[in-house]
Amino acid sequence: MMKKTTWLLLLLLAAPIPAWTQGVDPTRFDDPALEARYRDLLHELRCTVCQNQSLADSNAGLARDLRREVREQLRAGVSDARITEYMVARYGDFVLYRPPLSGRTLLLWTGPFLLLALGLGALLLVARQSRRAGVRPTVDAAARERARRLLEGEDKA
Repeated sequence: MMKKTTWLLLLLLAAPIPAWTQGVDPTRFDDPALEARYRDLLHELRCTVCQNQSLADSNAGLARDLRREVREQLRAGVSDARITEYMVARYGDFVLYRPPLSGRTLLLWTGPFLLLALGLGALLLVARQSRRAGVRPTVDAAARERARRLLEGEDKA
């Protein structure tokens, strides 16, 4: 009896594995080339309500709707470029994982570098000001003597 229960449990646990390995959307197409285009598009387009997830990875309601839209357009014979244009027209450049460099996306592309430069500039400014002010850590003679005794094992307190 125990063996039957164990096998049944293992079978129930293994049944959903194919769905797990295919990501969120297990859609299949008759044409393997069409299916490959579909998968590529899902990885190129971002879910606009999720935190940095592609349509392939997101399980949000909007992502399901967008996957359905991509699937329908592919089956209707629409090109990848036209599908991407449609998504950008509807949701803006944010829907693309690699938005084009343009006036609208300039801050998106340069923002991290600007923040890094500002941080380094602030660090250099603070370091320069502390050097000019002659700020140096000072230790009085009594503290040095106490440290020496502690290191040599003379002071047990």
